Amino acid sequence: MKFDKPAGTNPIDQGKVVGKPTSRIDGPLKTTGTAPYAYERHDVVPNQAYGYVVGAGIAKGRIALLDDSAARKAPGVLAVVTAQNAGKLGKGRFNTAKLLGGPDIQHYHQAIALVVAETFEQARAAAQAIRVDYVREQGAYDLEKAKDTAFAPKNENPDSAAGDFATAFKAAPVQFDATYTTANESHAMMEPHATIAAWDGDKLTVWTSNQMIHWGVGDLATTLGIPKENVRLVSPYIGGGFGGKLFLRADALLAALGAKAAKRPVKVALQRPLMINNTTHRPATIQRVRLGATKDGTLTAIGHESWSGDLPGGGLEVAVQQTRLFYAGANRMTRMRLATLDLPEGNAMRAPGEAPGLMVLEVAMDEMAEKLGLDPVEFRILNDTQVDPEKPERPFSQRHFVECLRTGAERFGWNKRNPKPGSVREGRWLVGMGVAGAFRNNLLTKSAARVRLDGRGVVTVETDMTDIGTGTYTIIAQTAAEMMGLPLERVDVRLGDSTFPVSSGSGGQWGANNSTSGVYAACVKLREAVAQKLDIDPATAEFADGEVRAGERRMALADAAKDGELVAEDAIEYGGLDKQFQQSTFGAHFCEVAVHTGTGEIRVRRMLAVCDAGRILNPKSARSQVIGAMTMGVGSALMEELAVDKRLGFFVNHDLAGYEVPVHADIPHQDVIFLDKTDPISSPMKAKGVGELGICGVGAAVANAIYNATGFRVRHYPITLDKLLDHLPS
Repeated sequence: MKFDKPAGTNPIDQGKVVGKPTSRIDGPLKTTGTAPYAYERHDVVPNQAYGYVVGAGIAKGRIALLDDSAARKAPGVLAVVTAQNAGKLGKGRFNTAKLLGGPDIQHYHQAIALVVAETFEQARAAAQAIRVDYVREQGAYDLEKAKDTAFAPKNENPDSAAGDFATAFKAAPVQFDATYTTANESHAMMEPHATIAAWDGDKLTVWTSNQMIHWGVGDLATTLGIPKENVRLVSPYIGGGFGGKLFLRADALLAALGAKAAKRPVKVALQRPLMINNTTHRPATIQRVRLGATKDGTLTAIGHESWSGDLPGGGLEVAVQQTRLFYAGANRMTRMRLATLDLPEGNAMRAPGEAPGLMVLEVAMDEMAEKLGLDPVEFRILNDTQVDPEKPERPFSQRHFVECLRTGAERFGWNKRNPKPGSVREGRWLVGMGVAGAFRNNLLTKSAARVRLDGRGVVTVETDMTDIGTGTYTIIAQTAAEMMGLPLERVDVRLGDSTFPVSSGSGGQWGANNSTSGVYAACVKLREAVAQKLDIDPATAEFADGEVRAGERRMALADAAKDGELVAEDAIEYGGLDKQFQQSTFGAHFCEVAVHTGTGEIRVRRMLAVCDAGRILNPKSARSQVIGAMTMGVGSALMEELAVDKRLGFFVNHDLAGYEVPVHADIPHQDVIFLDKTDPISSPMKAKGVGELGICGVGAAVANAIYNATGFRVRHYPITLDKLLDHLPS
């Protein structure tokens, strides 16, 4: 199905199933411990052996000697895989560093060996017997020091401009210029990167934890040097990903290599330190924001520059991308530069770009509002735009940012905020409120599905789409139920298998809108097949309550398949609407904090998110997505930071004891409001996705609330106690 003109009225608009706050159909499996996660697939193949990964003990250099003789003789050991015996390996297009290192080492904890044994304990013990001698080389581990050598990567659109920023900024009656930093962060998902691999002749099957099935198949085949059709990847349930499982990682490759070497199925799970140092992370940034405005608060100059680092061949943390679109202003400049660092690989983490970018931009907007003597909400409203500021001829498909701000301010009681920082006390606690805008683009990509109708009147949906804890099973079932006129219990959803049609996958906030649109397209074809079988006009046929109705005729949907199953397959493909219209999602975050005057302890007391993200397919699961994202935003603002050993080049706090994330006691009541305005320019579902919008701007709202409470502005995140203590009132 080609989607190249705005959606008209269609069956989704009935709203009988889609749009209802529906409990997740996979919930009983999750809560009873029966959902089959990758490492626990005892049912899929017998006689599984255990693999244990050895990570490099240096960040840069080479292996002078790797002696695995003692490990091979250890009890229970079946095989030891290293770069010396693994054969020729390629590198997938989504990997920056090689997944199996040696003799050259590109980053700390790069996998250098896999020990396969009968038990996990035997594999772990034997791994300790491997002797490795390294030749360490000098590396670059400090972004601040490497900043001056940063460059503009080709093909990443690092710079943008409109008007004459330099002249406008210099001439602006009110100017603001500040530099901020954000930290390296870990995805810290609960389920580790894990895989079971088994060979059947030259055919490989991996049961793994991966967000993007099609990408994983392609990169695993490329790395092993085998045809894609010889690789099957299965990932029906994922215990958290946040972007950390978008790409092929060492667990999948080494499980495949280990299974081949041991001649039996092998299961591998990365240890927590290797999850943090071996896989990807959100890169740290240095950001400079310059704003120029008239005395009435109209922005005349907007400049945003960002520096981040990655391994050679890596990419930018695109922290300025929202600034190109968020606020009006005729004179604009954004610039991104990439420094070469020898730290573990940087890559996508929930809302890549916008999460660290809005952490800075939305604090700068608050600082400018104070300089102008304006309320932060009103300053943002004053500088709203309904067109792409860099391409004014290109309007937004829909943009209800002002409504988000107004609605949130009223619900949160913003009018009770004291604009004078440090002036509200409750005993020894200083209390403040903060606000920040939220922005995330609506990304469109082809997505396919297959639907089957059987003689029982049950519709089965098959697509390689994944559910990373987001409720994908449910919204896909809701889509098929709405299209075919069935209750949810008569829809069976099968996900996460590369033998199914290729979907959008889960990432970039594009999963919900695109995958359900693919199911919509397949259901349109199935409706046509049903109508043909029942000899009725598909244009006028009504599918409802398990029946197909046409005029006075009423037939059971199941009757269409009484002579055999009906199967339909299709994909949603997009035309040029995204070029005619800028498609984005918007929101506003409000936060109240209390800061203890004696200890500097920060307590988030209440939070509110207002989201403008097209049709909300399932308000219940969407709310879960947003409050989870809000929780991650609190972590970014207050505690999450991978501490870099700048001498030896690794993340020191590479476990959940040292890398702090918010827990239940840290998070207060969270409220979410959806504007739920359908966007017919986006897709036939008229949805946009909301999972990453929920984190965008949250950290800035927390930081702005802390400033309102204390009167001290922190520009280097996270805001830990040591940054506040010397600046609190006596």
